[in-house]
Amino acid sequence: MKNYIFIITGTSGAGKSQALKCFEDFGFHCIDNIPVKLLPHLADLIKKDDYLNKVALGIDIREAKFSINFNYFLKYFDDSNLDYKILFFDCDDRVLFQRFSETRHRHPLGENLTEAIKKERNMLEPLKEKADKIIDTTKLTLGELKEVLSSFVNLKNISDFKINIVSFGYKYGIPLDADIVMDVRFIPNPYYEKNLKAKTGLDAAVKKFLNSSAVYNKFVNEWTEQLKKLIPLYIKEGKSYLTIAIGCTGGRHRSVAAVDDISKRLSDMKYDISEFHRDMRK
Repeated sequence: MKNYIFIITGTSGAGKSQALKCFEDFGFHCIDNIPVKLLPHLADLIKKDDYLNKVALGIDIREAKFSINFNYFLKYFDDSNLDYKILFFDCDDRVLFQRFSETRHRHPLGENLTEAIKKERNMLEPLKEKADKIIDTTKLTLGELKEVLSSFVNLKNISDFKINIVSFGYKYGIPLDADIVMDVRFIPNPYYEKNLKAKTGLDAAVKKFLNSSAVYNKFVNEWTEQLKKLIPLYIKEGKSYLTIAIGCTGGRHRSVAAVDDISKRLSDMKYDISEFHRDMRK
């Protein structure tokens, strides 16, 4: 039976506990803050017991040795031929401050919050580089987080390649989890058309306006072809999930239309493609 093992880690306050609750809802056996010394025993149990074929492990900065020597600890899973994926949760510092203030939780490093966050980021950097997917929870609601995680769980084969194409507004910040970022602010802006200002890039009138622009059509065609060349290279490097972010000023018109059009044009590649319009309703 196929094993589904997720290692949930990342910055304190970025949503690891909420992620584990989501995995519980998906029917996973979840273990939070597991001591790394137990990993060899757990790997052995998972290999022998089909009942433990779906496992999510929460590991944070309290297990500092894991972040420093993670290859050593992950070797237990590699030696047992167990496939695992590392999901790294991150968040904007400003939101982290807000979350710690609201919950009144003490940071695990127990220092000045500013210094603790900075120190933690430095300690976790090697693990972040190892992650299969970085999930930015800065602007995610719990429902959206669950949707993102379900895209992993519902894979028929965990090695299947998933592409998430996101529209965003630069005025609200670049998505932290983006692997590729494209700026489309050079395209004529429907915002300045009185009858289009209140619409979005999914509306037919906005699409018609943009499709009348040679600049827009050339961009969509050429950028789609470029992505078709890049995606196989990411797969070759072992990635299982790619996030492509396309941004305009407010994230309502140009980026939304571009994401929608490019998603449709990439659909013939037979990958699992989803689109998300982060700032469209703002």
